[in-house]
Amino acid sequence: MTASRPPSFTLTVEAETTDPVVRVDGDLDHETCDELMSTVEQNLTVRHTAERRLLDPRLVFAGLRGIDSMGLSVPLMIRRRTDAARVRLHLDERPPQLERLLEITGTLDHLTAPCDVRDGEQHPGTG
Repeated sequence: MTASRPPSFTLTVEAETTDPVVRVDGDLDHETCDELMSTVEQNLTVRHTAERRLLDPRLVFAGLRGIDSMGLSVPLMIRRRTDAARVRLHLDERPPQLERLLEITGTLDHLTAPCDVRDGEQHPGTG
């Protein structure tokens, strides 16, 4: 019996841009979702520490081949972190399969809406 090998998955972080950009290539699934989450969290922490100001993170999905429910949970967790930091999450270059998944799960509007902050309270998914 041969051991299964996970499909290739790469993340590319563009640190020289105004906003932190993470390019996702491959399958975002239960085997790769932790890598994306930790990369984004690390980038937000480093930027916050170095600049004392968080910038809007951009996730670029042009190279995304597939996504499962665990993969979908990562943008939702990232959205919670960006709402808490009062920055806007951008999901750029979404391929049709991601667009469809976001639409049928009802998460597209939530993930792409600006965070509305009033009176110190956060109201994610509005705007």
